[in-house]
Amino acid sequence: MTDKRNVPSVSVSIAQTGASTRSNELGMRQMQERAYEMRGEQYLLIKSPPASGKSRALMFIALDKLENQGLKQAIVVVPEKSIGSSFNDEPLSKFGFWADWHVEPRWNLCNAPGGDDGKVGAVGRFLESSDQVLVCTHATFRFTVDKFGIEVFDDRLIAIDEFHHVSANPDNKLGAHLGALIARDKVHVVAMTGSYFRGDAEAVLSPEDESKFETVTYTYYEQLNGYEYLKTLDIGYYFYTGSYADEILSVLDPSEKTIVHIPNVNSRESTKDKHREVEHIIDALGDWQGTDPVTGFQLVKAPSGRVLRIADLVDDEPSKRDRVSAALKDPAQKNNRDHVDIIIALGMAKEGFDWIWCEHALTVGYRASLTEIVQIIGRATRDAKGKAKARFTNLIAEPDASEEAVTEAINDTLKAIAASLLMEQVLAPRFNFTPKTKASGPVEGFDYGPDGYNPDKENVGFDAETGQIQMEIKGLTVPKSDQAKRICSEDLNEVITAFVQDKQTIERGLFDEELVPEELTQVRMGKIVGRKFPELDAEDQEAVRQHAIAALNLTQKAKQVALAGFDADEKTSANTALIDGVRKYAMDVRELDIDLIDRINPFGEAYAILAESMNEDSLKQVAAVISAKKVRLTPEEARELAHRALRFKKERGRLPSITSPDAWEKKMAEGIAFLARMKQEAANG
Repeated sequence: MTDKRNVPSVSVSIAQTGASTRSNELGMRQMQERAYEMRGEQYLLIKSPPASGKSRALMFIALDKLENQGLKQAIVVVPEKSIGSSFNDEPLSKFGFWADWHVEPRWNLCNAPGGDDGKVGAVGRFLESSDQVLVCTHATFRFTVDKFGIEVFDDRLIAIDEFHHVSANPDNKLGAHLGALIARDKVHVVAMTGSYFRGDAEAVLSPEDESKFETVTYTYYEQLNGYEYLKTLDIGYYFYTGSYADEILSVLDPSEKTIVHIPNVNSRESTKDKHREVEHIIDALGDWQGTDPVTGFQLVKAPSGRVLRIADLVDDEPSKRDRVSAALKDPAQKNNRDHVDIIIALGMAKEGFDWIWCEHALTVGYRASLTEIVQIIGRATRDAKGKAKARFTNLIAEPDASEEAVTEAINDTLKAIAASLLMEQVLAPRFNFTPKTKASGPVEGFDYGPDGYNPDKENVGFDAETGQIQMEIKGLTVPKSDQAKRICSEDLNEVITAFVQDKQTIERGLFDEELVPEELTQVRMGKIVGRKFPELDAEDQEAVRQHAIAALNLTQKAKQVALAGFDADEKTSANTALIDGVRKYAMDVRELDIDLIDRINPFGEAYAILAESMNEDSLKQVAAVISAKKVRLTPEEARELAHRALRFKKERGRLPSITSPDAWEKKMAEGIAFLARMKQEAANG
């Protein structure tokens, strides 16, 4: 068997407060209680990670709307049939609530046979009935609206699970239907998602629709920190050459409960024969003993003598896959740790898949969607007795100079690294940035370290219960509009996602030796914020930009500080100590201000991880390709630099100098010179 490798990773420590698993007198966990407090809102958006209890939170809210708010019915809409089981009957009164959740079997259309055409008729019959709850897929709901219109849903609750499937793009039919329902304003909507961003960078809702929603946010940090058993989560990266099937046993530990997601057959990492890939993995794990006649699981005897139970969800034969899928969803086995050991999947076992014993989410190949990465990590972050550690490992193909697609391979690699790094930002506490002024003072509930709050310097406070970091920054622009304030407090991750997955940003941030950091932090981020939030005025766009760059840079800088002092071997598994790192970083500088934050390259840590996990030749390949593709100044970028130059003049009383030793000042001057040349060339014809 292949020797195990040391996988470069970041490790998130968990406080084990138990807060996220404790229930109140109504049987509600922390997130559910927070959501229930907002039950009177007509439009409610719940942003909460996998395993935090969104399904049950919806049950509590829906029952109140049906009983106390005058709504006729509740329609729960899920992206795929397998998730419908999350809304099966629940005896909520057993735990203190005043009613039970019940769905008549014929109205859970996720369990019904047949296609969407027949189910559309079933929805029509439900709307005319006196029953109160129906569960269907996104597709069934779309077809129902197409057939009956939106008026038939008046005075009803529409609950949309995995809300990131919705898009403001006109081509997204679910998004278009939702926009029409909101415009008519005669339904209530509860939207739930574990990741309020899309891999294609499209907006989930239009700004005018989004402004109507009240938001309940429960972060990954709060969820994990409140667990009772889970202590650490590792996020690791491993580069392989050749076929991944030959390398997978380097990181797959048969003693860990694992979900293996093999690559899509159309991806570069795939061998184009998914069944042989599964057979190869099973063969590498040990000697095949046969198939369990009840569950359909593959039985494999490992070298240790233990018989592994492996669920193959890649097999296309309906009878086989349906039997395996049913066995995995068997409620009688939910708390049986020994029911299954390893699950091998392709498009399944991601969002909404509940296996509390999963310790390792092992994913092969680059994933274009950060949403998908969040969902996959969520498979391993369930809290279960005896489960102290969970990990996510991403196997990524190392660039091969002999491949014609080397440039694409490198771009994919860089995106995967950047997106994976962002996961720590997603998992990190929320930042609450405030400008440092003479009137600044301590905020109740925040700990400012052993020396307490110092009115003469920039302070960093931490609320251990909520995971919020309150940070004072000199020169910070404050958002004015409610929309900008909401973005800065709730949606910085979506802004950072768009930035960190921008191909040009990643390439230059990692490997352009001549890059001035402000080009990324001001120009590129400024363009991304402007494109994402065109409804904001220039001052609010600048406020959002500053907040997003501050959050990303400080997270990366804190990791570097927290890891300082560890040797190379320890770095791959050491606790990042994010809170202490941010504090130390903030206190090590004389003044924390927006200029300083803009001058930090947020991709410095990404390069360090690449250096640890790729060899010298691979890094030379990467650097050579990126150098050959250096981005030249475009008219749009020149105009943005000129805009920054005018701000510079306003602050300094002079225009930037092209001979300045300051690289950013020189870059702004180059932008002015570029525009001047364009104007001259146009005048000369």
